Amino acid sequence: MNGPACFASWVDTATEPPQRLPDGIDAALAYMADATGHPVYMRWTLTLLKRGCPSLADAKREHPVVFALLLDHDAAIEYWERGRLRVVAPDRAPAPATVLLRLLKQHRRFRFAPDEPVTLATSSAGTARAAMTAVAISETASPWAGPAVWLAALTPGTDASDRAWLARAGRFANVSPVTNTLGAADDAQAVALFLRERASRSPHTLRAYLAELRRLIRWCDRHQLGPLSDLTRDNLLTYRTSLERTRRTTPATGTTRNQPAGLQATTRARALAVVSSLFRYWLRTGYVIANPAAELSGGAATRDSWTPSRIMPIKVLALCDAVVSDAAPDTMSALVWARRRAIWSLYRYAGVRLAELVWSEAEGLPRLDVDPQGQWTLHVLGKGGKRRSIPLPSVCVPALRVYRLARALPEQPSPFERVALIHSEKRDALGHSGLYDEVKAVLLAAEAQVQPADLTTLTILRAASTHWLRHGYARALVVDHAVPLPVAQTLLGHASVQTTAAYARTDLTQTRAFVEGSFPQRK
Repeated sequence: MNGPACFASWVDTATEPPQRLPDGIDAALAYMADATGHPVYMRWTLTLLKRGCPSLADAKREHPVVFALLLDHDAAIEYWERGRLRVVAPDRAPAPATVLLRLLKQHRRFRFAPDEPVTLATSSAGTARAAMTAVAISETASPWAGPAVWLAALTPGTDASDRAWLARAGRFANVSPVTNTLGAADDAQAVALFLRERASRSPHTLRAYLAELRRLIRWCDRHQLGPLSDLTRDNLLTYRTSLERTRRTTPATGTTRNQPAGLQATTRARALAVVSSLFRYWLRTGYVIANPAAELSGGAATRDSWTPSRIMPIKVLALCDAVVSDAAPDTMSALVWARRRAIWSLYRYAGVRLAELVWSEAEGLPRLDVDPQGQWTLHVLGKGGKRRSIPLPSVCVPALRVYRLARALPEQPSPFERVALIHSEKRDALGHSGLYDEVKAVLLAAEAQVQPADLTTLTILRAASTHWLRHGYARALVVDHAVPLPVAQTLLGHASVQTTAAYARTDLTQTRAFVEGSFPQRK
């Protein structure tokens, strides 16, 4: 292992039969990208970036970190390390062999066996390679290939026949290159391009889309239907009915039983929304000639029935606020403690989503500014790339000032300041997991001050997260202070005012007062 890397000494135990990796570095990287479902090592250039995007503006929006690096360097290296993709300049990137060997050692499905004989079935290997070629696009050919490798996680199984399930085109697929602007020849390519455009900007959205497409594919496989472009309106209506009668496992007994209610309403709505979005995208781009999923989902009805329930009571919030207002623990530096207080204050008093405090170098967001009257405003990049400005209450400002001074920054941000809002000790900015961990640390410290007999408060603190703070912020606006719904919608960044109005259903006090005032008691 200390000499030149021999990748053929590694065996992929998840295939049937097990097979060795290709010996060449490029072939081994391509194999690993397809097997793991994510890119492993890729060298970006401006030519390669422009090849998969209609314009530089699209390239900047879809690959902001890569685009920013290419402004100062001839190339940018994107590689996989410790469960995430990293993008660095070429002089700071590890060697491809180093990245690949590190991943092989960490992944359980790969085993180093240089002397162990491995039976390779030529026909099976050829079929697997053909199926993977039909499903995935080469990583080195174009940036469009990014979402294609996710299809390995999308198919119902891991063998070649399951992977080939998507590599077909049904009766409604449009084979004419004149009107098929998507340029896809089968469902595999069409799904890959759909995921790339609709789900590549958020790992949470991607995870949800993959889960729902897997659910539909498993259902089609059980009923011997498919491919997706072959499904009729009647097939999808039957699928919608099946979601309402899904067999679920009873935790107490481990047995399954039919429940008329099936999946929860929100889960069913999400499943149908993803399917509807897929076929709507295919119809708009000309991949299919008809949309069997038209009006399949009832999104508006779901929003009308949705009521937020994950809201921290005022006494629990006050307990957490008291923890944050204390002095820094002896085991923590003043800078790290000031950062934790600032993070808590922003999630507590700005109602932002978790990802909205993650620094974007390309957009220069999130950032703070102060107007001539000394009022602070937080600017973030919300869902769908929409910018949002959130006025910060005065109670939030002291923690931000202390944190900025601890970082050796001016007490107030300058108009043209371009620095990460929340710093990291290891890199420029704190990411999703770091921000989440800081909030959970506050909740854990508050939990230590609760009596063991107070099980309700302990349960809330253990389950709470950043989104609980967002729900609490929304409820304070809509219920406690009767902020007009359009204003609250703007502050929260909701796409629909119906989502904002749902918070009014969390408390009947205000509604009861309106009713009492409308029908006063007779004297």
